[in-house]
Amino acid sequence: MSRVLESVVLVAPAERELFGQPRGLYTLFFTEMWERFTYYGMRAMLILFMVDAISHGGLGIDDRTASSIYGLYLGCGYLLALLGGYIADRLIGQQRAVLAGGVLIMIGNATLISGTPQVFFLGLLINVFGVGLLKPNISAIVAQLYPEGGSRRDAGFSIFYMGINLGSFLGSLLVPLFAAKFGWHWGFALPAVGMLLGLVQFLKTRRYLGTCGVALAPDAKRGSWPPVVVFLAAIGAVAALAVTGTISLNANAISAATSGLIGILACAYFIYLIFFAGLTHEERNRAYVLIALFIGCAIFFAGYEQMGASFNLFAQRYTERHLFGWEVPAGVLQAVNPLFIIIFAPVLAGLWLILGRHNRDLSAPAKFAAGLIFLGLGFLVMYVAAGYVLGGQKVAMTWLVATYLLHSWGELCLSPVGLSSMTKLVPTRFVGQVLGVWFMATALGTNLAGRLSGDYDASNLESLPALFLKIFWWGAIGGGLMLLLTPWLKRLMPGVK
Repeated sequence: MSRVLESVVLVAPAERELFGQPRGLYTLFFTEMWERFTYYGMRAMLILFMVDAISHGGLGIDDRTASSIYGLYLGCGYLLALLGGYIADRLIGQQRAVLAGGVLIMIGNATLISGTPQVFFLGLLINVFGVGLLKPNISAIVAQLYPEGGSRRDAGFSIFYMGINLGSFLGSLLVPLFAAKFGWHWGFALPAVGMLLGLVQFLKTRRYLGTCGVALAPDAKRGSWPPVVVFLAAIGAVAALAVTGTISLNANAISAATSGLIGILACAYFIYLIFFAGLTHEERNRAYVLIALFIGCAIFFAGYEQMGASFNLFAQRYTERHLFGWEVPAGVLQAVNPLFIIIFAPVLAGLWLILGRHNRDLSAPAKFAAGLIFLGLGFLVMYVAAGYVLGGQKVAMTWLVATYLLHSWGELCLSPVGLSSMTKLVPTRFVGQVLGVWFMATALGTNLAGRLSGDYDASNLESLPALFLKIFWWGAIGGGLMLLLTPWLKRLMPGVK
């Protein structure tokens, strides 16, 4: 469900400790928890609000356009993490980037409260810039708390990861409940309050971070503000023209163009890396493994992020959600996934350790294959459920719960190993670039999720099982191919575990 970008910079850590960990870890734990509360709480009701009728307080947008906006929103957050990393490393430092990102996220969510279409989309834009600043840099500060590296850093990231999922669970649970009780507009107020709490906590306890995240990266050349200012001014000008109605933006066209652009950039980078980066024969072989993992990541998140898109619409329209006489808001079902992650993350981590002790640990491609197969199985469950819907029935919530369980297992097989494997497969001088490539793969997948969800046509119910079956084949074939390629890919990466 969440990806961690580590930037290993050796600085003086904070000295105070709590339960054997730097006190600053808990500053970052709660800041990230509230940021994820905000992000996933808003995500749980985003597409439902956009497609809801204007008479009910929604925007009345058609499913296809709403799905494209959903995919763009998620994808751009990952893409802008590249800009956020640049600004922090070369211009302002990670602590200031986290603070600025949190302020933007709070303002963006406060802007969403109005519900006016133009202002609402401006709020989404402000949000993605905030996420791009905060998300990669808060993880980088976690790494700086442990200049010695080792198992203590691993334990610290495990604690931090639990904060991510705790925030995701609470946001996905409470924000839809709040929206159901008080209306859409006030539902968007709760994420803004959550980020405010995260900022207050960060400001009051940031002293425990010591010098971590204050200075610019020592190995990075000082950057320049003009390119950043020009880029932001261009985006701001387009946003202003759209808000005033001077120009009209087509979300479907922008989404298609964004997917194409990411694909072209990824192809160009891999061509450069393999043919023009001066790699040795062994390093070039590992680059081919990178390509396979990139494709696997994009496929996985194109299916996985149906959670907030087509699955959310399915929960709203075709799921019997009464529980002990109470109708569960559709968005609340989004809380099932982070709950499963919290429960099963230690289980799978223990399984990998047991397999490793017996020299039977799965390679990265094999774990990716397992993740894709679990993804496909989840869509097979939904395909069967959609068949009952075609027969005129509403289905039980257990169909979605079973799917989220399978997808959570898939995420735990694929996502935690992704960044680690990407950094192991390239020489040190390319690590930063490859982390950016990982964000590009995730951005491509999440943007494709919105485009795939747009294939569902509410006026043609048969398009629903067709969509689920299509993504099942994506996962099944992708996982099967990755499994078949695993022996060959392992030979291309000797010594990489």
